[in-house]
Amino acid sequence: MTSTSDDGAWLRALPPAGGRTAVLTRAGHRVHAGHRLGELVQGRPPGITGHQWSTASREGFDLVVCSADTGRPLVAVEIGPAAPAGSAAQRAERMKSAVSAAVGLPVLRVESPTLRAADHGRRIVEYVLDARGYAAAAGEASEPGDPEEPGPVAFREILGRLPDGRTGHVNDLGALARAAAVEAYVSRRLVDPIVRGLHVRWAGGPAEGWSWVEVRPGRCLVERVSVWEHRFSCGIDPARLAEDLAAVAVGERLRDPEAVEPELVPRDALRAEIVELSARRDDLVGGFAFDHLCAD
Repeated sequence: MTSTSDDGAWLRALPPAGGRTAVLTRAGHRVHAGHRLGELVQGRPPGITGHQWSTASREGFDLVVCSADTGRPLVAVEIGPAAPAGSAAQRAERMKSAVSAAVGLPVLRVESPTLRAADHGRRIVEYVLDARGYAAAAGEASEPGDPEEPGPVAFREILGRLPDGRTGHVNDLGALARAAAVEAYVSRRLVDPIVRGLHVRWAGGPAEGWSWVEVRPGRCLVERVSVWEHRFSCGIDPARLAEDLAAVAVGERLRDPEAVEPELVPRDALRAEIVELSARRDDLVGGFAFDHLCAD
């Protein structure tokens, strides 16, 4: 985990129960739910105004990952919709971000109109902790040698047996959604069984993933997810993670295909949005790798 300012001097260790029952213990980490920023920080840090502190300290995080040994917060996690532009919620979010930065608290934010901490938080945190652990172990195991020697398989690319019996990428969070789309196609609730997607990373901004499936002829269910890593690394490409989480969101929506009917996006309109995204490739880290999706 990224170290905090002044070696974490401003962060308050949470007791084993953290005032609440831990929702998860995994690989030397303890995960707690529902803490306000004021519960994690020992007083107003330098450079933060009284108004900023008063507002930010009341703002909460969905999950807080702590060291199982020390109780020190290692990363705070938020999962849910982005605050509307210009809203009071967005202003409070900015103040919370300013305080978190001042004390060096790492934050992982997943912005999605569909995903929620109560339903998806535990799985997302488990996944990130496993990815980080794998990356750390792979880094320790790798040694300089023959450049033609294959390196360790990336966490996301590990192959194994999927829940539906097929062989595939076992660390694809969207695997169940992809299987559900096939089942829905077989039962004639979708016109196409493939969950498609793309991912990008904005320079100085979040990673962003899109996923979609054609529900009716020429009309698609589209989900978008942004992943922000503040002083934190997920252990995998955050853009790929964002796309997989968008696929998870598609799977959630496919539980009731009739309910999504009013929100389906014309396929041509979706393609136009992808073309617009491709035109901004200079604003993206690594450019845009999905030009094939811009074709008619």
